[in-house]
Amino acid sequence: MDTRELCALAEELGCEVRYNEPLSQHCTFKVGGECEAFIELDSHSSVSRLIEAANEAGIRYVFIGNGSNVIFDDRGFRGVVFHLGHLMSGIELHEECNIMAYAGASLNRLCSFAYENSLTGLEFAYGIPGSVGGAVFMNAGAYGGEIKDVLNTAEVFDMQTGQGYILQKKHGDFEMGYRSSTFMDKGLVVLGGMFTLKKGDKAEIKARMDELMSRRREKQPLEYPSAGSTFKRPVGKFAGKLIQDSGLRGYTIGGAQVSEKHCGFVINRGGATSADILALIKYIQQTVKEKTGSELECEVKYIPCE
Repeated sequence: MDTRELCALAEELGCEVRYNEPLSQHCTFKVGGECEAFIELDSHSSVSRLIEAANEAGIRYVFIGNGSNVIFDDRGFRGVVFHLGHLMSGIELHEECNIMAYAGASLNRLCSFAYENSLTGLEFAYGIPGSVGGAVFMNAGAYGGEIKDVLNTAEVFDMQTGQGYILQKKHGDFEMGYRSSTFMDKGLVVLGGMFTLKKGDKAEIKARMDELMSRRREKQPLEYPSAGSTFKRPVGKFAGKLIQDSGLRGYTIGGAQVSEKHCGFVINRGGATSADILALIKYIQQTVKEKTGSELECEVKYIPCE
């Protein structure tokens, strides 16, 4: 089986397939070349069939959601990009305080759904530019809250064994830390999660969501393409302050720039390439290490062409 045959199978299973898809359209940095094939996954069963077929054929592939924490190579991706997007983005209310959300749903949609049902606990995530799958995968967080605080169960797919199963918080299956999780360590694809929240006052929930969004707009460069915070927070320190103290506010390589509004953000000022962004990230890390002795770990995942 080759890539075309895999795509034919995907279409038989009801998935959307596009060839030579510009990956800049699927990355919040707005960079990256084209991939050989782009497959919109539509169900758990299609994930299982297609990954099994790709593994047997030795076809290279990668999973993405909203693309808010990745950088694609300027040359593109030689292989298949599986997209957990709008075809796998359902959100459902289970019982009184549980919400089931699938990987392709945006965090903003999930937070709005919780608000509409007077459920509190997800306000911190409102405005994070990611999908449910990616947020669970990396234990996204902000303003004192993290996904692990509200995640109850997670539906996952093991790319090595080809098996899907459910992990449960009560059994200690998650092992979630600061921007880390068992999903990363074990090569699992997150297909969805059950979030357990609490009943709250709808007006108070809305007020908190509006407050946090206002703080984001005031302090973060949301007007430019980026991947949110570029670096993990060093223990006891703040990445943005370390970068600022190293004299890098506004530092530019090509179209990539350290945001003048918030030094913890690398932004696409206009016309940036993935090479510009990667070079700037490396320069920031080297400079901060030299000037402050602190090491910055990048949150953003680079996906090479081949």
